[in-house]
Amino acid sequence: MEFELLKRLVSIRSPFGSEKDISNFIASFLEERGFDVELLPVEGFGDDVIARLPGKGVTVVLNGHMDTVNLSQGWTRNPWGELDGDRFYGLGSADMKAGLAALIAAFVEMGELSKRERPEIIFTAVSDEEGYSRGTWELIKSGKLDGADVVLVAEPTNERLMLGARGRFVVEVEVIGRKAHAARPERGINAVEELGKLIGNLDRIRLRSHAKLGKGSYCTLHVEGSADGLSVPDRARAIIDRHVVVGEDWERVKGELLNLAGRLNLKGEVRVSKFARPTPEMLPYVVKENSRFVRLFKRVHAETFGRPPEITYGRSVGDFNYFGTYLNRPTLVYGPRGGNWHASDEWVSVESLRRVKRFYVEFLKALV
Repeated sequence: MEFELLKRLVSIRSPFGSEKDISNFIASFLEERGFDVELLPVEGFGDDVIARLPGKGVTVVLNGHMDTVNLSQGWTRNPWGELDGDRFYGLGSADMKAGLAALIAAFVEMGELSKRERPEIIFTAVSDEEGYSRGTWELIKSGKLDGADVVLVAEPTNERLMLGARGRFVVEVEVIGRKAHAARPERGINAVEELGKLIGNLDRIRLRSHAKLGKGSYCTLHVEGSADGLSVPDRARAIIDRHVVVGEDWERVKGELLNLAGRLNLKGEVRVSKFARPTPEMLPYVVKENSRFVRLFKRVHAETFGRPPEITYGRSVGDFNYFGTYLNRPTLVYGPRGGNWHASDEWVSVESLRRVKRFYVEFLKALV
């Protein structure tokens, strides 16, 4: 079932902001198999899909996102699905329609068991993970997951267990200078040049180190500033990515940028603010390796495949950050092997897809 589902999901175009068709397909697929399905509106995006299975013991959330990035240049394979050996090519095949297909197939299989043989399961397929995670934020705000004990996210991890990830702030830095005639630059304050000094010295900021997540990072994403005719530019602006680890918060990030400006003796006024976004910032999180659900995950993985899973931690952000912080539940991320995420000729291993689906079923059974 999982491979047929993957082919169907990849054939449906669903760049973030255009998830309506895939949302309707998943809802109909589950309804046709007897599940009660709820659609949660996400304004401007496809509806989130929610389905529940009653059971005993803990409540587990299964989560996958329906959207993809937009189609890039350079594809040599059919972006709407092409099989070559063990590799299935297609936009979103790895990130994350294969994981979503595995979750749906596992959910359907668990529905064939009695309530005593399965935990309480909440299946969720969400919109806009590739943008601002509007779908997952609506899901958390709705309160529909409040009774959950653990979350399983099917992002592609190459069959490794991800137990945390760095967080992210997007920072807007503005320098206000003083206008003057460009022939007499000493009479003004060149905002572009002052901002350039700051950007060029970001590597001087001392970053906090975390035992699991490593260090955070800075990356300048956008710079703008220009003169009005033959004038010294008096305003310049930069958008800077700041990935953070546990222990680093907004006040720390803001402070280290202002402190750097002070050490550089920048002229003009330096303003540091958060870049406006429609959902909250993605904060870092870590799940303890000796926690109850992680121990169970490791045991079931060893019983199923003869070895415990390799543990990893995420360098960047995703919906899992929201589950790990704002929902504040143990969040386990585990998905199939693949490659070229967000790039041309994205692919996923069909055998890995099948292994992952099999493991989901065994793990869910073990939660009872």
